[in-house]
Amino acid sequence: MENEEKLMTGEEGFRVIAEMINKTRVSVTQASFHLLLWGWLVFACSLLEFLLRKYAGWAESWQVWYAVIAGVIVSFAYGFAKGKKERIFTYGTKIYVWSWVAFLLALVILFIVFPLETGEVSTYVLLMAGIPLLISGVVLNFRPMMLGAAAFWLLALVAHFGGDTVSGLAMPTAMIIGYLIPGYILRKRGSHDTIQGS
Repeated sequence: MENEEKLMTGEEGFRVIAEMINKTRVSVTQASFHLLLWGWLVFACSLLEFLLRKYAGWAESWQVWYAVIAGVIVSFAYGFAKGKKERIFTYGTKIYVWSWVAFLLALVILFIVFPLETGEVSTYVLLMAGIPLLISGVVLNFRPMMLGAAAFWLLALVAHFGGDTVSGLAMPTAMIIGYLIPGYILRKRGSHDTIQGS
């Protein structure tokens, strides 16, 4: 048998390169939707909990977090619908999706281990949420998300060491810096629908 080497034409080479690039693309529309949904939901819940506890004296103010259940349902429904429409499930998308699923599972375990009434939970949530936020920022090659992750970690320290008032405002502040600002920037870029990952 002869060892046949097939030389690629220029067109075939470009096609192979295009396929490799497409395997790293991530949907900007999906990323911005989730950042904005969770940014506004967590901002509202955390600020409302703070206000109800601090100014209304409601000891059960943590119950506002039950609104997150609706967020999980909407988030999964949206992700599932968008996932069915995608022709290619790229490496970037897999990393993006599974880093957030891992965060959600860790969060569920956190709330089983720590009762909702403990004030220290926000410190741990901010610490954990910074990880998928950083990974997503790297996958999307999007610096505002990476900076948002750094802000989450700094604000976790504020939540832990700050007084009652300062600590209570760490989570809403983190949502603005880490989710809402990057979410609106991504939404603005969303007319291209995908962004090249690194």
